[in-house]
Amino acid sequence: MDAFTPIPPNWTTQATHAYEFCCPKCRSSSLEAVQVWINRRSPVLTEQNRRKWQEFYECHCGCAWWAWSSDRPPTDLSSSQDNPI
Repeated sequence: MDAFTPIPPNWTTQATHAYEFCCPKCRSSSLEAVQVWINRRSPVLTEQNRRKWQEFYECHCGCAWWAWSSDRPPTDLSSSQDNPI
């Protein structure tokens, strides 16, 4: 499945808002999701005029959840690429 397709998959209709960036049922991270869909057709502007989107995740436990892209925790990927071992 293409995460950027404009048409939402059926499983997103049952998604619940996760206030922490993880599955509200089993606490798995977004990296463990079976499927991902990003609602890029409806961006929201923040107070700093930055865009944020709804990111939908279908968890391996069967729970569908969504959170704002701005709520995603930072990663250390950029620092590990800058400092190779």
